[in-house]
Amino acid sequence: MVDAKDVMKLRSDTGAGVNDCKKALTEAEGDIEKAKDLLRKRGMKIAEKKSGRETSSGLIGTYLHPTPETARVGVMIQFNCETDFVARNDDLQLFVKQLCQHIAATSPEYVDRTEVPEDVIAKEKEIFAEQVKDKPPAAMEKIVEGKLEKFFEQRCLVDQPFVLDTDKKIAQIITEKIATIGENMKIARFSRFEVGT
Repeated sequence: MVDAKDVMKLRSDTGAGVNDCKKALTEAEGDIEKAKDLLRKRGMKIAEKKSGRETSSGLIGTYLHPTPETARVGVMIQFNCETDFVARNDDLQLFVKQLCQHIAATSPEYVDRTEVPEDVIAKEKEIFAEQVKDKPPAAMEKIVEGKLEKFFEQRCLVDQPFVLDTDKKIAQIITEKIATIGENMKIARFSRFEVGT
């Protein structure tokens, strides 16, 4: 029998439904950390199934540095989901606000790597290859790919570690939200404004 307090703790930590938490705790024999892992694995499968669904609703989030002296950076983001009901969800609205703050802090240029122009990628690869031209060809290729991944992590929003939880990338957090809330969702676009740039 699973302890109700553990179910509520797991639900609080993950946002998963009560029945899902009970099942995960039963399967994990009461171990909360194992139950979290099980829920995450299930969540990934749920998110994959929902990834093709249309996201025609959503919300616009904004952020402006809070005082007139520091109000030099502002962000606007369009976050899409499937229904207005989910767009009004307090948890999702808070997350979108946090995404705006993340963008203000990290200055990404693209939502994801599909937006990075091919010529930009080619130029970066050329620069990275020049930096490691003295390495053996096999090592050089791996190093260039590693540097390119780092480039995507710095420039693409969904590849960045979330400033409020650096153990997870933005894409992973969105996947968890999809699994928890039960709707497909994505960042459609964003703009970051900064005085003096």
